[in-house]
Amino acid sequence: MTMSPAGTATPPLVLRQRFEHAGRSLGFLLIGVGLGVLDLVALPTALVGGAAALRRLLELERTVANRLLRARIPALPPVGTDEPIAWRTVAFLVLKLPAAVIALCVCAVPAALAAFLLMHAGEGFAGSSSYLGPWLLDWTVATPLVVLVAPAVVLLAATAEGVGAVALGVTRRGLSSRAADAVPVREALAERLGDRSLAVAYWLPERELFVDERGHPVELPATGSGRSWTAVEHAGRRVAAIIHDAELEARPELVEAAAAGAVLALQNEQLKADLRARLEELRASRKRIVEASVDARKRLERDLHDGAQQQLVSLSLDLQLLETRVGDGEARRQLAGSRAKLDEAIVELRELARGIHPALLTDRGLKPALEALARRAPVPVGLKAQLPHRPPAAVEAAVYFLVSEALANVAKYASAGGVEVTLTGGENIVTVVVEDDGIGGADPSQGSGLRGLSDRIAALDGRLQIDSSPGTGTRLTASIPIEPSAASEA
Repeated sequence: MTMSPAGTATPPLVLRQRFEHAGRSLGFLLIGVGLGVLDLVALPTALVGGAAALRRLLELERTVANRLLRARIPALPPVGTDEPIAWRTVAFLVLKLPAAVIALCVCAVPAALAAFLLMHAGEGFAGSSSYLGPWLLDWTVATPLVVLVAPAVVLLAATAEGVGAVALGVTRRGLSSRAADAVPVREALAERLGDRSLAVAYWLPERELFVDERGHPVELPATGSGRSWTAVEHAGRRVAAIIHDAELEARPELVEAAAAGAVLALQNEQLKADLRARLEELRASRKRIVEASVDARKRLERDLHDGAQQQLVSLSLDLQLLETRVGDGEARRQLAGSRAKLDEAIVELRELARGIHPALLTDRGLKPALEALARRAPVPVGLKAQLPHRPPAAVEAAVYFLVSEALANVAKYASAGGVEVTLTGGENIVTVVVEDDGIGGADPSQGSGLRGLSDRIAALDGRLQIDSSPGTGTRLTASIPIEPSAASEA
């Protein structure tokens, strides 16, 4: 028994409310049998459809529990089609039918007792010549039977309430297994307004635009689009906009009441959306910096190749021509020595240009550039590359310099007999693995090479993992996501 703030006992529910609740519980159990049959029939199809299809069965269970038992189970959060299925939820749906049948059988005992008493009491008042055990069914026996009906009905109501409470608890646990996190504000508003397509756009005053919960800009619907929006304000400041079906415009008080009830939660989500928008802007700016760096490297490489390198090659040819025309042996030897030094400078300049950004990477792509890198490596390199399409330039540069730095480290420190480079690409990601059979023990914190490459890959939203236990070699694994638009442009 609960206590009121003054310390007095809270009065119990009136008898009518108790019987009403018992009736709702019986209705819940009866409908539960039908839902159990539906769950078993539809479950195989839902399992094939994934978590999103399974959600529809769970939403039906939640709706029935809320309507009949006034359970107030919150709306289920949205799921993706690739989300793994919670097998606890599957077990809940499979066991729904037998559990509902058992619960009804438990309630059937006091119900059958009440029906038995009423039936024989009716026979007694009707003047039947039947017997109930050793007693003749007349009004003297029927009267106490009628009196006993009331306790039987009370027992039925109590049993139905108890079984309904257990069934509700099981339903809550079965549905809550879908997600432990709080239900998003959007889902709660969609549930209250009856518009599953409802969306929420959060206002960022500093940037003067609306964004969604991920921080991406949102355009409010135009007039005549079939969609409308309602502004949410608090203390005279704009907080968000609820984007809903245009039919709800006929009932603005409903939308405004729902918005007023959720304004504090919307303010909290507004702060989160602002943070996500800032993170998204930071991520985009880091990506632009990397892409600008790649473009600058390309321009510098072209300038060296088309400018200084071509001039040095031309000068070398001039010296070679001059050498053939000079008759003095000592002068020819000096010219030959100067031309040899010039050739060394050209080779060094080519290596410098290649280190800045290899022309082969720009002209022919990642796989040929890695093949050339493997041929020049001082240790044997095995290369396996499978790319269905050419990645963006920034991704190509990050992978190339990662492999280049890794091969340089293997040659300097690893004492390895060989290196394996595996490059794989998909529609949305590029993965490169560089693995050697050396002494291991690589520590990125001791040098700036791999740490700088890790920062470059992180700027592209990628991830670099280094496994280098002593005596087991070193394995570098880099995964870089590709945006669909970037892949198509590349």
